[in-house]
Amino acid sequence: MEILKAKNVDLPEILALQYLAYQSEAELFKSRDIPPLKQTLEELQEEFNNGVILKLVTDENVIIGSVRAYLRDGTAYIGKLMVHPDYRRRGFARMLLEEIESCFPAARYELFTSTRSEDNMRLYQKCGYEAFDCKKMNDELSFVYLQKQ
Repeated sequence: MEILKAKNVDLPEILALQYLAYQSEAELFKSRDIPPLKQTLEELQEEFNNGVILKLVTDENVIIGSVRAYLRDGTAYIGKLMVHPDYRRRGFARMLLEEIESCFPAARYELFTSTRSEDNMRLYQKCGYEAFDCKKMNDELSFVYLQKQ
């Protein structure tokens, strides 16, 4: 396994992984109407142009994980941390998170997750993130915002 910066040609594969990886989040809400499942290739291209996207690849060069971030005003905003369902619970999400942090040394790091995503919360807290805000989007969806200084 190796973590590399994604290239433009990787974006369709990363988006396909995103659609697969976020099915478990959709199940938490019993809805496919969540932003990661609605993102377009054009929107992903814009994120690629304005930040860093990392990919975790197997020895066969298959993308099984990804994370992205951008820097604004001294804060690295981290998002879409994902691992293929067949490769979860092996420490890959933590590896991706640590690697994206290393792309922005001396920054404050911020990310968010759903209040229903207990596994995500556990991972982020183990990695030194602390909750600092919670925003209710609707009756079903609330996000917890976490930071690491």
